Amino acid sequence: MNTIAALKQGNLLVFNEVYYSWHKRIYYFILRKTKSPFIAEEVVQLTFIKFWNYRESLADDLDVQLQLFRIARTTLIDFLRKESVYKEKVIHVIERYTLPADDLWGKLAEKELQHKIAHALEEMPPMRRKVFEMSRFKGMSHQQIAQELSLSSRTVESHIFQAIRQIRHYLGLLLPLLACLFPF
Repeated sequence: MNTIAALKQGNLLVFNEVYYSWHKRIYYFILRKTKSPFIAEEVVQLTFIKFWNYRESLADDLDVQLQLFRIARTTLIDFLRKESVYKEKVIHVIERYTLPADDLWGKLAEKELQHKIAHALEEMPPMRRKVFEMSRFKGMSHQQIAQELSLSSRTVESHIFQAIRQIRHYLGLLLPLLACLFPF
């Protein structure tokens, strides 16, 4: 039985074989393009989820490898587009709620925001906070931080991701309050 036909019939053993044969190659393909282990892992997972969910629409006459890499490429493009849109929304929110610097209320809001960020940093586990501060306040690269703290660069990236998520969550609770105080 050919691989595509077996996949279309929902054969999990064949899917596992395809996964174990190709997941590392797809991971390194995405890693070369993005230089981000986090993005590479996410895209690989999404690729195989899509591969399984849309197995019935796989082309019988195309090689599995070609179809997998095509899915991985389009998944990467979608992922990067979503990240770009998210960053634009964050910048828009920041610009929307930022008042002129000479405005007394603006200065107070900025000071309060800095206080809240400092509080969010205090609540972080010590290593996460240290990694985040080295990255964002000292401008160190992931490699430099990893070397200085004797961590893997993957661990450094994970700490930074978790710190940003924690700050984003903490500040996300404040945005409705800011919107009430400073409607535009």
